[in-house]
Amino acid sequence: MASYVLRKTIRRLPGVVIKAVPKPHPEITEGFQARQKTGEICRERGYQSCLIVTDQTLFSLKFHEIIVESLEENGIKAAVFHDIHSEPTVGIVEAGEAAALACGADCVIALGGGSVLDASKMIVSGLRFHHLKAKSLMHKFLYVPHKSLPMISVPSTAGTGAEITVGAVIKKSDEGAKGSTVIVGLNIVHVILDSELTVNAPAGVTAACGIDALSHGLEGVVASVHVPDADMKESMECVRLVLEHLPIVLKTPDCEASRLAMSRAALYGGNAINEQLAGYVHAFAHAIGAQYHIPHGAAIALSLLPVMRYQKEACLSRLAELAVYCGLAEEQAAPETAADNLMDALDSLIQTCDFPDRGAFIPQEDYPLLIKRITDDSINYSAPVVFSRAEISALLDEINGRKENGDVHGD
Repeated sequence: MASYVLRKTIRRLPGVVIKAVPKPHPEITEGFQARQKTGEICRERGYQSCLIVTDQTLFSLKFHEIIVESLEENGIKAAVFHDIHSEPTVGIVEAGEAAALACGADCVIALGGGSVLDASKMIVSGLRFHHLKAKSLMHKFLYVPHKSLPMISVPSTAGTGAEITVGAVIKKSDEGAKGSTVIVGLNIVHVILDSELTVNAPAGVTAACGIDALSHGLEGVVASVHVPDADMKESMECVRLVLEHLPIVLKTPDCEASRLAMSRAALYGGNAINEQLAGYVHAFAHAIGAQYHIPHGAAIALSLLPVMRYQKEACLSRLAELAVYCGLAEEQAAPETAADNLMDALDSLIQTCDFPDRGAFIPQEDYPLLIKRITDDSINYSAPVVFSRAEISALLDEINGRKENGDVHGD
């Protein structure tokens, strides 16, 4: 009970803290092969030498070559660092810093998914502390005086929102645990949304990334943090875009307009993370995904509906407003009806994604560990309610297919 009371007492603290962190407000360039404009963008900003950071897969596909050519055509030196694979470590960050110093980079161009983007954030920040090891910078908050080296994000997936978020997740060693850092002073100056980079993504990756983006916007809408109307509009637009365009790209993968819409949704979802944080959908997904090695997007899909339905009454008016915004209900509809329409649309979308049916996969003996992890993780977010241990257990039952969600009280 003491833990529950404490969490209710401090539930608004993360929202207060995140408001104090300055956020990037980059310019946006978008379109098919939009990355060919990189050189022009860098020339206008006065950069002389750029380090392109990418992963081994994208490098093998030669997606970086358009950027290199664009830079060179505009009289800018280009170097490429492509040693990133799966989850980046502090060793990779330090190697990236060395590559940036070697070419005299005054800008880093991050071409890739969440791992590349997060590694690049630590590289541009670590260059301001080049006398320190990257591991020593892995604090909860990393303050970078006078801002980090400029960074241009060119995301290759449409989901994480990492192209704009101030957080970075890096492993402290090859076998070590992940560390999450909020970078105060991160200087992302431009985001290039290039639909060509996502057109050939496998259906499973597209679905997982899309549901991840959706969850960012959705949890932003219902968060307990008060934000300006513009930020709330972006969170709602994120949800609308995913509901409309994710089914299209799953059916017609080469639809450039819908691919670009999904990239825009991911960007808006990243803004939601920056401004409104996340909630229990992410707390559940993180715990379940880590324990059973389930990809993040698939874990989000498992957690999203049970969590959102359970807290529906606590944020009924916002869910109803979102349903109207997405064209799922008339303005005069009863809030309960509008919110139910939204839940039905979310359910239909997840079914369309065709994630693997896992059945009952959570052993009861794992519940205490999962409940602790979910409880601990939720303290970092801005959920509209605070769940008791009994409520978390009931939701684990529902996720596990044991029973339908019902009224549960107590701690």
